[in-house]
Amino acid sequence: MISRRACFRNLILSLRTGSTASKLRSSNCFTSRTAPSLQPLVEPSPYSDDEYADVDWDNLGFGLIPTDYMYTTKCSEGGNFEEGHLSRYGNIELSPSAGVLNYGQGLFEGTKAYRRENGRLCLFRPDQNAIRMQVGAERMCMPSPSIHHFVEAVKQTALANKRWIPPPGKGSLYIRPLLMGSGPVLGLGPAPECTFLIYASPVGNYFKVSAPLNLFIDDEYHRAARGGAGGVKAITNYSPVLKAQSRAKSRGFSDVLFLDSVNKKNIEEVSSCNIFIVKDNVISTPATGGTILEGVTRKSIIDIALDRGYQVEERCIPVEEVMEADEVSAPEPLLV
Repeated sequence: MISRRACFRNLILSLRTGSTASKLRSSNCFTSRTAPSLQPLVEPSPYSDDEYADVDWDNLGFGLIPTDYMYTTKCSEGGNFEEGHLSRYGNIELSPSAGVLNYGQGLFEGTKAYRRENGRLCLFRPDQNAIRMQVGAERMCMPSPSIHHFVEAVKQTALANKRWIPPPGKGSLYIRPLLMGSGPVLGLGPAPECTFLIYASPVGNYFKVSAPLNLFIDDEYHRAARGGAGGVKAITNYSPVLKAQSRAKSRGFSDVLFLDSVNKKNIEEVSSCNIFIVKDNVISTPATGGTILEGVTRKSIIDIALDRGYQVEERCIPVEEVMEADEVSAPEPLLV
């Protein structure tokens, strides 16, 4: 099928590690408004470019490991996001009546930073995460940072935590941008203030590399419904799958493959990733239509496959076709 390691190499953006003011090296051109300037680190980093955190990189799993810094900025109702800053990673203060706590007004993204053999630090298509956050913010009635602001903030967070980026081949630095309604609100409505926050954690593989995925096809629980918010990365899309996922794992399965909520016949997504099937050298994936997240990894695989001459179909896929496929792949974005 596709050699993902070789193909994704061309989609990774490079960072210079000489200073925290590094420039993004990319062919992408951003036309959005200029982002606010980023404040320097609260204190000079005492670590050199080639110094690593005290982590057992050979046994790195997928779990939260607190790093050094996080990025934060706020936006009041009707305004623009103010100048952001990097501060030590730690707890944040929220009103008990914050929109995100009471009504789930929030989005999150996920991207990664890698360390190459030559020491260069790289990001995987953060501009695509920025675009997706803007789409989600419009759906959730929130302001969003510009693409340039988002990418620069991700870069700054990665560079501030560079000692936590694993050695080449040992893992990556998972970067989690959050956009949430942080202002107080009692009645149902958009929060008067939003917070854009980014933190990071070094991670290994999400699933066991040597073991194939064993998916449970669930026709009782559904991840999303037509007219809902399944097509954006809303925080409220994920906790509802926990019941189905927990049940599947208790039966020995890796995860859940959800079906459409209307006919209960067509596949849609796994709990946290898209799905592809291959039959007679044709690559197929469910078409997005408001119930399926437009994954960055999904888009990248389609782009690469088309560029290499593969036939790719985005369409409704009956569950029977999964059973008859030559290959089935659930390219978990956390694995990229």
